[in-house]
Amino acid sequence: MGISEEIKQEKFKSEFSKAVVNILYTNSWINQQNLQLFKSYGLTTPQFNILRILRGQHPNPATVNLLIDRMLDKSSNASRIIDKLEQKGLVVRSQCSKDRRAVDVLISARGLDLLAKMDDEMHAWERSSNNLTEKEAEMLNFLLDKVRS
Repeated sequence: MGISEEIKQEKFKSEFSKAVVNILYTNSWINQQNLQLFKSYGLTTPQFNILRILRGQHPNPATVNLLIDRMLDKSSNASRIIDKLEQKGLVVRSQCSKDRRAVDVLISARGLDLLAKMDDEMHAWERSSNNLTEKEAEMLNFLLDKVRS
């Protein structure tokens, strides 16, 4: 179903305006799909994002600043999110050996196990909701990058 049908709006100021609305609507749709999965594992979207960043860094730790730089939602409070993940036993914090003012964050074995459990469901969701060919996905990535450039 097209964006016009989804939001019941026939006319847009321009194709660019329609594209922006479509991007925002699609982002919301994807977030809702992800929220259901994350909630079943006791996570929020920003918590999942930090765990994935940390898994990519593993076995090396990441500083809070690195996490902030790499997070998808720049408005999220990384320190608070790390507190919650630490309370759940999914990350471990320690003083950075190179800079005493910085804190190192490392994903725990429990965090790695949780992501491993989620991987199959994430891949299944991506396959089931993916109506694009590899070439179309490549073009979409190119166009989205172009919008931000």
